[in-house]
Amino acid sequence: MTTARHIVTLLKSHIAGDEDRFLSTAMQLAAHEARQGHGKLAQELRDLVDAAKVKPASIIRPGGPIPLAQPKGELASLLSAQYPDTRLGDMILPPDLQTRLERVLLEQRQQDHLRDYGLKPRRKLLLVGPPGSGKTMTAAALAGELKLPLFSVVLDGLITKFMGETAAKLRLVFDGMAATRGVYFFDEFDAIGARRSERQDVGEIRRVLNSFLQFLEQDESHGLVVAATNHPELLDQALFRRFDDVLEYTLPDAALIERLLRARLGRFDTRGLNWGEAAEQATGLPQAEVVRAAEDAAKSIILSNAKRITSKALSEAIAERRRATLAS
Repeated sequence: MTTARHIVTLLKSHIAGDEDRFLSTAMQLAAHEARQGHGKLAQELRDLVDAAKVKPASIIRPGGPIPLAQPKGELASLLSAQYPDTRLGDMILPPDLQTRLERVLLEQRQQDHLRDYGLKPRRKLLLVGPPGSGKTMTAAALAGELKLPLFSVVLDGLITKFMGETAAKLRLVFDGMAATRGVYFFDEFDAIGARRSERQDVGEIRRVLNSFLQFLEQDESHGLVVAATNHPELLDQALFRRFDDVLEYTLPDAALIERLLRARLGRFDTRGLNWGEAAEQATGLPQAEVVRAAEDAAKSIILSNAKRITSKALSEAIAERRRATLAS
């Protein structure tokens, strides 16, 4: 194959999103250049292909022009990638938390302007709070707002029993951050960041935590690192200093619950529904359970061919979600 045909094949495979064919053709081009005596160029092409094989690949997202990064190689077992449609406006949050998240987004969108003045945007966030309070949805909303892929770290793939292997895999994740901008989400973060003095397997877990602290300190990539935990009291104190912001999530109060219910049931006929009473009944439930209760009430009305959502239907749905929460 001539160099010209190589170029044509490269362009066709790029347009089709066929990365395997693209890299294969690039290797053929490297071999062709080597036969022509262009050893330096051939080696440069091989190095580029090798680098491409270990970094996340870019493919075209169906239905839109925005590229979605998909982990390849060893990263495929460490990162789960998605492209969320969630936006911050989809969430019902306390005003202070809403303001702080909007500040993160503003600094991310204006990061080049900040860097011109020697300033860095907030990009390392620790989210703490009870289950169902909106931490995972926040990571998705940040990715959705910034039109970035959301990479969720797969703990089962990251944490192993073999000495040194977890830290090595953690390095791969941080290398991936440098290669591909995105929102990198560490859920159940206490599995990595638990206090070094309180773990029985102190040897390996201390090395993992020390590695994470080092990688986070040295990370200068332009994406977001978001860690979330239900148990902030278990985290090593050194971690808190490494994050730009620690955002606290709490169970919603009655006023926030009413906003949640109204937002979720806004498209249905709710005339006569006692919102205040329903909010009081749901006090103490996480946001996720409040939303589920609203959806359960809506489903029961739709499937029974009733005309409107009643206080009784919503009250029963809330009571069911409370029983499920207590049983779990």
